Amino acid sequence: MEKLKKRWGITSNFQLTIIFIVFAITGSTAAKVAGPITEYIGLHPDALHPILYWIVRILLIFPIYQVLLIFFGWLFGQFAFFWNFEKKMLNRLGIKI
Repeated sequence: MEKLKKRWGITSNFQLTIIFIVFAITGSTAAKVAGPITEYIGLHPDALHPILYWIVRILLIFPIYQVLLIFFGWLFGQFAFFWNFEKKMLNRLGIKI
């Protein structure tokens, strides 16, 4: 854990715990929200090939996850950490902010 704290520039175990909680809540929420959104836009597992359906669903989850990560990070008082995390992740994907 010390290596992770040093890499992320975190000083306390409490902050690390909050960050892990935010990651868990964000992932669960993004996966849960993707279902109704795919239904709303007319994508159903019965209407598409299962592989295509899951590729579209995962591509849909990605931007939802990014927005929710910032929101839950802000909600838990870790906005600065997650904003920097988000910028680094998007820069690696070639999206400059």
